[in-house]
Amino acid sequence: MIGKLQTNKVKYALPLFDYIHSLDNIKLAEKIAKEQEKVKKNLKIFIQVNIGNEPQKSGILVNDLEIFLRTCKEKLKLNIIGLMCIPPQSKPVIEYFKKMNELNKFFDLRELSMGMSQDYLDAINYGSTYIRIGSNIFGQRS
Repeated sequence: MIGKLQTNKVKYALPLFDYIHSLDNIKLAEKIAKEQEKVKKNLKIFIQVNIGNEPQKSGILVNDLEIFLRTCKEKLKLNIIGLMCIPPQSKPVIEYFKKMNELNKFFDLRELSMGMSQDYLDAINYGSTYIRIGSNIFGQRS
């Protein structure tokens, strides 16, 4: 699942999806852990990082990432496979992709979800293993 997941929708999303690309807060992490235990399913999860420190965007701030990641893996037993970001549109994305690649390597995570239709080649060059190219496939949103 790509996109914002609300805690009250977790029980509905769990049977439908194998991946979640947008874990962005502890309340959601706790809810996913609880529901996974109920249905005996272990999702593959990306932590959404607010790499540009933008107040209007969701995601874990870089300074809070280590504690959040440790809590998710050790306390909640979530299967965190990588990081995800949506970099600021107003600045060159390369600096953010580079930072995400460094964070992913530092935390020894296998997967990296970043890059969209307009910047996916740069994302791939900086280690992205999952890209989101919806508008190149489906056209621009109206």
